[in-house]
Amino acid sequence: MMIKNVKDYMRSPVYVIERNEPIQRARNLMFKYDVGRLPVMDDGKLVGIVTKYDITNRLCQAAPEWRRRPIDLVPIHLVMTESPVTIYPDATMNQAAVLMMENEVSGLPVEKDGEITGMISSRDMVRYFSEQDVKARVGDIMSTNLVSVHRHHTIAHVLEQMNLQGVGRVLVYEDNQAPVGIITRSGLTFSNMMGPNDEMETKDIKMTRKDSSAGRKQYRYVKEMPLVAEDIMNSPIMSTSAEMKAVDAAKILADKHICGMPVLENDNIVGFFSADEIVAEIGRW
Repeated sequence: MMIKNVKDYMRSPVYVIERNEPIQRARNLMFKYDVGRLPVMDDGKLVGIVTKYDITNRLCQAAPEWRRRPIDLVPIHLVMTESPVTIYPDATMNQAAVLMMENEVSGLPVEKDGEITGMISSRDMVRYFSEQDVKARVGDIMSTNLVSVHRHHTIAHVLEQMNLQGVGRVLVYEDNQAPVGIITRSGLTFSNMMGPNDEMETKDIKMTRKDSSAGRKQYRYVKEMPLVAEDIMNSPIMSTSAEMKAVDAAKILADKHICGMPVLENDNIVGFFSADEIVAEIGRW
C-alpha cells in the first residue's frame, strides 16, 4: 500500500468567493469549473466554505426573510459553513480521511502558510483508493443503510429523508418494483431545482378534463406542479456486485465520475458502495 500525501491528490488551483458575493456567483463558478465546494474569503482570510448541497438544502428549508430577495442579491455568507476545518499539503491521505469523517464533511481546503493552495475531496479519495493494492471486496465495506423514495415524491421530501436518515443517496422506486433511479447529494444540483427568485422550480403538466354531463368536449389545460424525484434522478442505475474487488469498483466510480453504486446480490439490492465508504476504509488504514 502506497503512502501518499494530500498534495499528491489535491485539486489546484482553487476557486474562491468573497463572503458578500451573491449565491448566483457561487453557482456560476461551481458549474463553470466543475467543483462542488468553494472556500469563502474575507479580506484575504478563509472564513467559510460553501457547497452545492449547502445552497440546495438551505434554500429548500422554511422561508426566512432573505429568501424574498432575488438570488443575485443574497450574499453567500448566509448559506456558508463558518470556520471550516483545513489540512496541510504534507498530511497523509489517511489523515485527511480521518479528518473528513470526524467533521462529517466531504472536502477540505488545503492550507499552507496562511494560503489556500488546494482542495481535497472524497472524489480524490476514490481516485487514491483505486490505485492501491487492497484485497477487500465491495461487500466488505459497503453500507447497508438503504433509503428509498417513490418516483413521485417531491424534492423537499427527498431532502428530508436524506437529512433524517443521515445518508447521501436515495433509491427511487415505483411501487414495489425494482428501483428505477438513484438520487445523490451531489446530484441535487440546485440550478435545476431553484428558480431566479429562490423558489423551487416547477413543471407544466398537461391535464385533460372529462366530458361533462352537458356533453361538452374534452379539453386540455396546463397545471403547474412541483418537481419530483423522477425529474432529477439518475437512470438507468449502474450497479456492482458484493464479490467485486473494492479497488475495481472504485475505478468504475472514478472513470464514470459517479459517487456511488448500489450493490446487487441475486438481483436484490443489498447495499451501497460509494465515496463515503471508501473514505471510511482509508481512515482505518
